[in-house]
Amino acid sequence: MTESVDPASVRDFLALDSIALVGASDDKKHFSNAVFRGLEEHGVHPIPVNPREETVGGRTCYPTVAAVPGPLDGVIVMVKRSTAVQIVKECIARGVTHVWLFKGIGGQSAMSDEAVALCRAHGVEVIPGACPMMFLKPVKGFHRFHHGMRRLHGAIGSAA
Repeated sequence: MTESVDPASVRDFLALDSIALVGASDDKKHFSNAVFRGLEEHGVHPIPVNPREETVGGRTCYPTVAAVPGPLDGVIVMVKRSTAVQIVKECIARGVTHVWLFKGIGGQSAMSDEAVALCRAHGVEVIPGACPMMFLKPVKGFHRFHHGMRRLHGAIGSAA
């Protein structure tokens, strides 16, 4: 499935008050660590969710979406495709209104037809496969190139 990512949806998502990052890691070798730090550097304060971590970036890490205290407006899903559908179900049960299904270059992706369809069937605004780093302005280095290539191929709307 190739869908275009709407830049307005991305802006709305990144402006949410409470965003969790499922798959967050304190290990600098994991790309989710770079995304976590990138979000923080841009004024987004992600709530880490990962059953294998106690803290990420000095913050308490929660084992599940359900365990995150307080309101939760959006969730970035950075886990394997085989796990992503279950995370989307947890988001729906929790009442999360926005889900971002991560997709980078190579490696595993949280993006799948099933996960997208599940979001849409439950009225959850979904960003169907992209990397948040491509939208954190100013976009730098490889992420700028990645954004340009995806836009060229129609995977990102033209208003980005």
